[in-house]
Amino acid sequence: MIIGIMGAMPDEVDQLCAKLEQVTKETYAGVEYHQGMLNGRQVIVCCAGMGKANAASTVQVLITKYGAEKIIFSGIAGNMTSKIGIGDVCVGETVVYHDAQNDMIAQSAPFTAEYHGDPALVKAALDACNACGVKAIAGKIATGDLFVGDAATKKAIEDKCQPDCVEMEGAAVSQVAARNGVPCVILRAMSDNADESGYEVLVVKKFSIGEYIKTATAIVANMIEAL
Repeated sequence: MIIGIMGAMPDEVDQLCAKLEQVTKETYAGVEYHQGMLNGRQVIVCCAGMGKANAASTVQVLITKYGAEKIIFSGIAGNMTSKIGIGDVCVGETVVYHDAQNDMIAQSAPFTAEYHGDPALVKAALDACNACGVKAIAGKIATGDLFVGDAATKKAIEDKCQPDCVEMEGAAVSQVAARNGVPCVILRAMSDNADESGYEVLVVKKFSIGEYIKTATAIVANMIEAL
């Protein structure tokens, strides 16, 4: 079994790449793919870039060119719920677009307006969080091509789809995986609260996301071992 592991930013995959054994690298369509072994499993790790188009194209390459049979996306997100806090994890049980005409998208394969994490992968992710001592929920993730860093935008997204967190890639990853019949799960560690303070921390001050990525890396590594 070949497992594809993705992130949107180099920080989100660098620590995983450092854990690989028997590594080979190949650059294809602007993305560097790291093939190797992680905890006894054959994996391909890559940084897709931010946004839906980058995520979608990279998933298709993972599946078509590299034969990925399961997809795990790991990264950070803006928290939209009181159920978890900064540093905690949302596992994507449901994933939706917050900036798309979903009923029109649903007119083509996989013919759905929302996407669901593979139940076995969701469970494996929650078990891995528990084993790592990380608080986690199986929740709803909303995806759109913008950084959410103000209260007005946050409220508009809340009103539209009531997500537990917001990010920029998950629904695109999930849509393409579903279209190919490949099990998929999205993992998000909360880095901010998707408001003005989040923009200040992550964009203006360019705050290091190392601790959040360290958490997500440990979870994915633990999860891979259990698959």
